[in-house]
Amino acid sequence: MRTLISPFFLKITTTDSTADSLEGCLDCLLQALAQNNTETSEKIQKSGVLQVFAGLLTPQSSCTAKVANIIAEVARNEFMRNPCVDAGLIPPLVQLLNCKDQEVLLQTGRALGNICYDSQSSKEQFAYTNVAEELVKLFKKQIEHDKKEMIFEVLAPLAENDVIKLQLVEAGLVECLLEIVQKTVDSDKEDDIAELKTASDLMVLLLLGDESMQKLFEGGKGSVFQRVLSWIPSNSHQLQLAGALAIANFARNDGNCIHMVDNGIVQKLMDLLDRHVEDGNVTVQHAALSALRNLAIPVVNKAKMLSAGVAEAVLKFLRSEMPPVQFKLLGTLRMLIDAQAEAAEQLGKNAKLVERLVEWCEAKDHAGVMGESNRLLSALIRHSKSKDVIRTIVQSGGIKHLVTMATSEHVIMQNEALVALALIAALELVTAEKDLENAQLVQILHRLLSDDRSAPEIKYNSMVLICALIGSEPLQKEVQSMAFLEVVSKLRSHENKTVAQQASLTEQRLAVES
Repeated sequence: MRTLISPFFLKITTTDSTADSLEGCLDCLLQALAQNNTETSEKIQKSGVLQVFAGLLTPQSSCTAKVANIIAEVARNEFMRNPCVDAGLIPPLVQLLNCKDQEVLLQTGRALGNICYDSQSSKEQFAYTNVAEELVKLFKKQIEHDKKEMIFEVLAPLAENDVIKLQLVEAGLVECLLEIVQKTVDSDKEDDIAELKTASDLMVLLLLGDESMQKLFEGGKGSVFQRVLSWIPSNSHQLQLAGALAIANFARNDGNCIHMVDNGIVQKLMDLLDRHVEDGNVTVQHAALSALRNLAIPVVNKAKMLSAGVAEAVLKFLRSEMPPVQFKLLGTLRMLIDAQAEAAEQLGKNAKLVERLVEWCEAKDHAGVMGESNRLLSALIRHSKSKDVIRTIVQSGGIKHLVTMATSEHVIMQNEALVALALIAALELVTAEKDLENAQLVQILHRLLSDDRSAPEIKYNSMVLICALIGSEPLQKEVQSMAFLEVVSKLRSHENKTVAQQASLTEQRLAVES
């Protein structure tokens, strides 16, 4: 087979080839691709035959289906997708979506789907064609004839591009998808269940684009938004999941979040969560918690959601052993207590919660859960400023995790830890003294202040904390033994004025104490 490929290329690129000889060459190419796709694709790329294929992709040609099939096979290789774009294959393939020949349509759909799969340049090219309009037209015809699989294969990768998302929405794809959901939701046939999943997943994918999402939201009055709301109380787990994910996607700006909370979406999500406390459907739990977390971001929503009982609803999942659920649970609680002192104090005095947080702070196999646990532990202290909360955290063994958090590679986490530790030192130094000493906090602060790479806010808060720690005799001795004065005096000339001023104050305080 290897020795025969070059003559085939020669015949394909020769203008006086007969239809029969051309078809024979294409058949041999397909056989070669079936035997060794990668090697044959490389030879096709080098031969320049891709550019010739663009001229063969016409509804009148008897070779069109075979050419589209070859392109589909070639484009299975990631390295061939950009060459297919560069050869100008996308516009003629898109035009073939009007073809009535089912075999041409099938192979065209495969070719388009493979070319655009995980290829940014091809998706950008598609955005400049009328592919969205043609696909939706074809989709409507396919719905009538119950042949939608090929279109789904093309739509899913294309819909990952934000420009095409909006074009698909404007071309009426959503209405087609809702029609499929309506037809399949009560069916127990395997094919219908698969179609329901594909259609509802595609709906959620369209909502990932900011413009397409906002167009479908229509100020909370859009028919699509209203239909999606009706999915949440559905008996179909797939629709419950899609509905919750859709709400999470609609909740990507403050205006939408405020509207949805004011119009009762929170209760629907809590009811959904309540249905899955016992049966443990992880994907639905994760989606509903994601939606609640996003809704809790605007300041005006926090108190309303707390009053509605969201914190209590979320705490029911504290015993979950599934990291994705744990992660969203932690994020939701952290968003809810932001600047909500009473709620932060109430949760911070909940020993079961704090003990679970301390346990998750050691979840080294799940970095996201570990990070969120640390951040929530810090947030409980920062937002409550409560001695009772600090005592609960000390008793549960949480201090060492806050000290470790101060060494995080993420500046925001370092800062949150240092602020929480400063509050501990200011409010309950005696209670936390031993734990702070065992966690080697003073040595860590010396390292942070000596490190030129430390951000200005890290240096500032480290010095504030040092000033608070010298109220403890054993910690003061550690500070004196580590030559902090020398490090701090250098920071008086720091380019950041706030850091320089704090360095002067800290130097004075250390000098007095020594």
